[in-house]
Amino acid sequence: MRSKPGTALRALSFAAGIAILCALGPTPLRAETDLSAVCERAAVEAAAHSGVPVSVLKAISLTETGRARGGDVRPWPWTVNMEGKGVWFDTREAALAYVYEHYKRGARSFDVGCFQINYKWHHENFASIEEMFDPSANAAYAAAFLTSLQAESGDWETAAGAFHSRTPEYADRYKAKFAEYRARFVHEDGRPLVVTPPLLAVAAAQTSTGGYAGPGASVGVAPRVNTYPLLQSGGQAALGSLFPTGNGGGVGLFGPGGAS
Repeated sequence: MRSKPGTALRALSFAAGIAILCALGPTPLRAETDLSAVCERAAVEAAAHSGVPVSVLKAISLTETGRARGGDVRPWPWTVNMEGKGVWFDTREAALAYVYEHYKRGARSFDVGCFQINYKWHHENFASIEEMFDPSANAAYAAAFLTSLQAESGDWETAAGAFHSRTPEYADRYKAKFAEYRARFVHEDGRPLVVTPPLLAVAAAQTSTGGYAGPGASVGVAPRVNTYPLLQSGGQAALGSLFPTGNGGGVGLFGPGGAS
């Protein structure tokens, strides 16, 4: 998502959401294959706290990060779009190492995580690059941004297109794929949401080593406070995404011309 700050945006109560999550306690992941469910869990969690339909969030994550595995396409938490090149990694550690390598050479326009949040435009809203990869933080931020876009457009499909791009040609192409994926999940809208936190720490524990320290990153998870300036006051949103637009490759979630 490459969008810049947008119109009169109202933030999720992020700190309150985290407090609720802490009270819920852990839900262990079964095995490596469960990493495919991490983004789905994050979508449910964000839907519960934001009011964004769960079908919208699941479809956005799948459109942004969908990876073919076992005959199906599932979202993937360790996805990076580095300056237009999308890559899936088997571990969080590998994804972070890749980002850090390119960061050191000067790269700043890259998208990470379940909803492909763009570092260049939105890193100031996170404590670290590590936190940008956190499925809960990534999803909460995307949900707040989608809420603002829906308030602007009046419907979720248009909001999804704007999440990707403000250019009609690219937005329409994205909306078509989004609608296809959303149809898989629309039956979940309106049902009670069972929140099973994605638990970044549990997913990361499946890697061979512990924490990773990159530029501006800290080992462990910093306290999450809603410091999303673009989600607190006015401004003009621009949008983008990993989803290929036909204009030379995928572009990231938050950046000029789009919001993915």
